[in-house]
Amino acid sequence: MAVTLEHPESADTAASSEGLSSRAAAEAYVGGVCFKLGPPTLIGAEIEWLTVQTGPSAQGASPGAAPRPHPAALAAALGPYAPRSIAPDSPELALPGGSRVTAEPGGQIELSSAALPTAADLCERLARDTRLLRDLMATRSIRMISGAADAERPPERLLPLPRYRAMENSFDGIGPFGKLMMCNTAATQVSVDAGADAAEVAARWQAAHVMGPALVAAFACSPVLCGAPAGEWASQRMRTWLRLDNARTRPPAEDWSDPIAAYARWALDVPLLCVRRAESSADWTPPPCATFSDWLTGALDDEVGRRPDFADLDYHLTTLFPPVRASGHLEIRYLDAQPDEVWAVPVHAIDALLSTPRVVAEATELADPVAGRWLEAARHGLADPQMRAVAADLLDLAAAHAPTERAAAELDGAARRCRGGHTPTGTRA
Repeated sequence: MAVTLEHPESADTAASSEGLSSRAAAEAYVGGVCFKLGPPTLIGAEIEWLTVQTGPSAQGASPGAAPRPHPAALAAALGPYAPRSIAPDSPELALPGGSRVTAEPGGQIELSSAALPTAADLCERLARDTRLLRDLMATRSIRMISGAADAERPPERLLPLPRYRAMENSFDGIGPFGKLMMCNTAATQVSVDAGADAAEVAARWQAAHVMGPALVAAFACSPVLCGAPAGEWASQRMRTWLRLDNARTRPPAEDWSDPIAAYARWALDVPLLCVRRAESSADWTPPPCATFSDWLTGALDDEVGRRPDFADLDYHLTTLFPPVRASGHLEIRYLDAQPDEVWAVPVHAIDALLSTPRVVAEATELADPVAGRWLEAARHGLADPQMRAVAADLLDLAAAHAPTERAAAELDGAARRCRGGHTPTGTRA
């Protein structure tokens, strides 16, 4: 359930251009590719780690302050599993459990699972692939660090790809949080099916958003971020997203009664982050403030020299970073990366809370008192009494509807932790 949206490469270019000749056609396309309708049966997850280069080059450095590994070292460690972002000729094989490896701009390593019918199978396979990934990294003296924010190293972008250069250029004009997000943070992401029909999509979409602040608080574990402006935050990782680029990261999604149509309208009005050009071109930076709709309607003819096609629209959709992103399924993107021993807990929580329409409705009602309070959740976490109570209630509900005894026990423990005001690392909020 990776975020990449694909359009057949063999599609006729003229047909593609004709298909994007109007905003209405583009909105219809976005609605179709971003919300695949069908009974909710699958779940996926992405887990991410910071990385450090150990060995002689890191002598004298604390474990978290050791140098970042060079992309060539990551590629050598991963061999045939390396992503093409760091090894252009790699076959990009999946690990034995079905997970694929991604390298992020600051050297973070991410595993994206296969989409599976049960969270239990998902977590078992991810655990196996994680063990193999650690072994592979160790062959080049690279250590994976479970942390949602880099507490010791200033941000440094390692990947020279035009996409990341354009992102950095755009975000640097807003403030420091873009580079921090790209290079110094790590997340847990859970992906679920959108729903069988428009009504179920709307209910699941609303639940995923309304529950968001309480779950941000429940799993906040990044109080320190090197390079961030002064301020005490329970989730510095979420702080970077909230301070980054509101047009791209904070749509008014809780108010969308028809998320399929509303997401399509919103997507076309988000400013362009990158304009794909020839691979030999180093500059993918778009004209300032221009939206995809501007490009579609001819406002960028002089600057870009061509109109967008389906591939351009697909690419634009991968540059949208809302708390819940529609990519055929729903990507729940607002959770901190968790400590190694509890990384599966948020996966089980999302799985249980979205397990049936009745549970979806109950979870939405439970979370409603803190709906929309993203900023307070990221800043105060479980120190906010109302946020703490709602987070614990949601985890109790998840435990009651967990499909396995192990998941129920883990969720029950997380609920008790929340009620005691403790973070996933065991410290007091």
